[in-house]
Amino acid sequence: MSRVAVIQRSPELANRAATLERAVASLHEAAQEGAQLVVFPEAFVPGYPVWMWRLRPGGDLALTERLHALLRANSVSLAADDLAPLRAAAKERAVTVVCGIDERDADFSGGTLYNAVVVIGPDGAILNRHRKLMPTNPERMVWGFGDASGLRAVDTPCGRIGTLICWESYMPHARSALYAQNIDLYIAPTYDSGERWTATMQHVAREGGCWVIGAGCALRAQDIPDTLPGGAELFPDAAEWVNPGDSVIVAPGGRIVAGPLHQELGILYADIDLERVGMARRSLDVVGHYSRPDIFRLQVNRKPLVPVEFES
Repeated sequence: MSRVAVIQRSPELANRAATLERAVASLHEAAQEGAQLVVFPEAFVPGYPVWMWRLRPGGDLALTERLHALLRANSVSLAADDLAPLRAAAKERAVTVVCGIDERDADFSGGTLYNAVVVIGPDGAILNRHRKLMPTNPERMVWGFGDASGLRAVDTPCGRIGTLICWESYMPHARSALYAQNIDLYIAPTYDSGERWTATMQHVAREGGCWVIGAGCALRAQDIPDTLPGGAELFPDAAEWVNPGDSVIVAPGGRIVAGPLHQELGILYADIDLERVGMARRSLDVVGHYSRPDIFRLQVNRKPLVPVEFES
């Protein structure tokens, strides 16, 4: 048995250092309660850019530029080891961490941001980084498109983990690519919420015969810093729940065992038994006896997609 903790707390929006402090404090709190796997929401460091859903194309261009500049300045560079405080805390507590980030490209232009999720092992090492394959609607004005180089399952003391971000869970091929790597835990940091999203998490648990952890973004207007450009105009009602969170943990087969945590800030816990994965796949194994490879075939290009190749 392993104990999972889903952190449903607000970041210090567009402030990397302060958000990392909150993340580290939440990690220690969860570890104190026996958690061996700690999961944070989509783009948690330095926060999901909630403003994108309220900006007017064209008319708010100047404000958009200011907000994007702030997000970029506080985004995460893995090359610069910006996640060092979180990695150190994971190592200190010997816990596995899954965390969504706004990642800044450090290899080529230095300008493009990606919606990414990292898996940090209990030794503090980054085991995998997956970039969101297809940003949704206005997200395409904030983040670039990821590739399949991080579409991998990784072994951890808590089980074999695969991650997809938000509406990637509506991409059948992406789900199949993870199922085919014998995952025990399907982890979905997300900005989505509500009954339909919870139903999706249950569907994935049934389809994949795996544990599903949906980590939702919970944010109230009052949690948005006064210093955020345009914040008061975009979010005038301090009592508004900009996103209700709805984090949930689902057992193989689709039964909800914890959550959804709705309009509440806190930590969601569940104890998971990996033996239930094999039991769930006895009658339905979508990449095993149910796969029909004589009819269907999926090819995944894991080669990193780079804009420029330099020859020595």
